[in-house]
Amino acid sequence: MDWLAWLLFALAAGSWVYCVLTLWAVIDWRRVRPPESRSAEPVSVLKPLHGLDDGLEANLRSFFEQDYPSVELLFAARCEDDAGLALARRLSSEYQRVPARFFVTGEPPYANAKVWSLEIMTREAAHDLLVMSDSDIRVDPGMLRTIGVEFSDPRLGVATCPYRAAPGASFWSLLEALGMNTEFWGGALTARLVERGVHFAVGPTIAARRRVIEDVGGWRRLSEYLAEDFVLGQFAAARGHGVILSSYVIEHRIGSQPWRANFAHRLRWNRSTRRSRPWGYVGQVFTNPLPLGLAAAAAMPALAAPWIMTTVVLRAVSAWAVSQLALRDPLCRRFWFLIPVQDLLSFAFWAAGFFGHTIEWRGRRYRLLRDGRFVLEGRSQDF
Repeated sequence: MDWLAWLLFALAAGSWVYCVLTLWAVIDWRRVRPPESRSAEPVSVLKPLHGLDDGLEANLRSFFEQDYPSVELLFAARCEDDAGLALARRLSSEYQRVPARFFVTGEPPYANAKVWSLEIMTREAAHDLLVMSDSDIRVDPGMLRTIGVEFSDPRLGVATCPYRAAPGASFWSLLEALGMNTEFWGGALTARLVERGVHFAVGPTIAARRRVIEDVGGWRRLSEYLAEDFVLGQFAAARGHGVILSSYVIEHRIGSQPWRANFAHRLRWNRSTRRSRPWGYVGQVFTNPLPLGLAAAAAMPALAAPWIMTTVVLRAVSAWAVSQLALRDPLCRRFWFLIPVQDLLSFAFWAAGFFGHTIEWRGRRYRLLRDGRFVLEGRSQDF
């Protein structure tokens, strides 16, 4: 078993290097801030709605209360009687100075219903600069000012807002939020550093120019992908448009799911990531230093104590850098002792993501294709 011990040793050592890179990546991202400017380019905010999320009223109010001189809000839901759409209309009556429009999309022709809503709102939007934001996002009044300044750079085509996850009452959503605020964004920031730029986007809030969306094939092309956010950034970068991680951090209220729904969601996410960027998914093994460190220590008992201590210290430094230096996250300060539990669970989901190519989403079963597209199960399509 010597070969296995040395393999685990190499993987665990690689995870140490990754922790150092994560700290460097956070510092590098913090150095880049938009110039001082009073840019006030008009913005259209697109909000797909689907029922009443936890905290939806406060989430939507935060967009009506933007300190920005030229903004319109567009809301879309599948049905006229959607409770979220009714709430948006009520809030609009309170904030009459903010232009707002509402759309009923009907049954979507795409498997990705969110993309259908975005296509309708993009078609109706008055402005070139679009901010596409999910209903579970909360911001402060200065959010659009930051976006407007960043897009004063004419080369910029797409910007992703990093997010600070805020869980609901469920223990499982708490663990997931801890993972997002340490491991997930550590990976995204490190990818930005290693790849010398950003070649992806992440969905909860993305800003993009309308012409860039059209240049990559429009929403019709993006609708074929489960991770339409990721490929929007990927396609835009490939076409030569600037793509960045914004300096503005939003709050992503992930809600409260029981364990079964949470596990299904996390498995769907991992399978989708594996299809969207297969080699990057393999590389995620280094983003889990604690499981690797424990495995290496078990394979080499003589080195167990110093190995585990070094791993714990490096993981703590990387988690602190991402959650505090980058995201200013109070959750990790309170529940830091649960991060090792989340790391072990995350490693299990990462391993499970290598198996299977079907997902359950909104009551339907889909098959993931090798290039990240997805189709309803039962339709004929070559892998």
